[in-house]
Amino acid sequence: MREPGRGRPFCSASFRLASRARSLPARRVGATSFRPWTPALRVRPVVGIALKSFLTLLAIVDPVAIVPLFLAMTAGDTSAQRRRMAARAAVVAGVTLTVFAAAGDLLFALLGISIPAFRIAGGVLLFLLAVDMLMAQPSRQRTTPEETAEGVHKPDVSVFPLGIPMLAGPGSITVVIMARTSAATSLERAAVFASILVVALVSFVVLAVGGQLAHRLGQTGMNVLHRVFGLLLAAIAAQFVVDGVREAFGIGA
Repeated sequence: MREPGRGRPFCSASFRLASRARSLPARRVGATSFRPWTPALRVRPVVGIALKSFLTLLAIVDPVAIVPLFLAMTAGDTSAQRRRMAARAAVVAGVTLTVFAAAGDLLFALLGISIPAFRIAGGVLLFLLAVDMLMAQPSRQRTTPEETAEGVHKPDVSVFPLGIPMLAGPGSITVVIMARTSAATSLERAAVFASILVVALVSFVVLAVGGQLAHRLGQTGMNVLHRVFGLLLAAIAAQFVVDGVREAFGIGA
């Protein structure tokens, strides 16, 4: 026998919730009207920024193209000495690119440079470098013959000219600054810095095994990779110029 005043609380509560839900206005669930927060919605653009920054920076650094110069400058060194110099050069390049990426906004403010103007100038610079890469010839933007000859006689080339300007040169500095200014959130900025770290690590690995890599690929294989990176870089440079012109003149806004 049921006690007076005691009903079925679970069923009663369920009935009240159902009645309240029916009284609420209906919402159309769709891609434009209702987008619940999920980790994937925030991770997806971050992954895109990271991949774009990594591929662009890897194409401009192009450690494979540096291998012949590195081997020539360290012809009298042992494999262990080459690995140590490659490690120091990767650290120097990574720190240099990180500093420029972090200080990009400050540089723009101090020099009075707008982001669209920097995109256009950077795109032109990268395109000129891409043309040299497509022709499989060393670019004077990266290093000059005089700098290479000086490096041959130096006991340690890890800082100059290997770290700067071969790995961290004008082109790579331009790329990281533009990538950093394009990052809108803290996660996207972290992705840009992570891409710098990964490219520095890849550069170290390529230089550390440069002798074996050059032996396996040969000059023809290395030139093919050089041209592929040049083609990708030319397309990226053209896109930088297009984006800069659109932002500068408000086209498509």
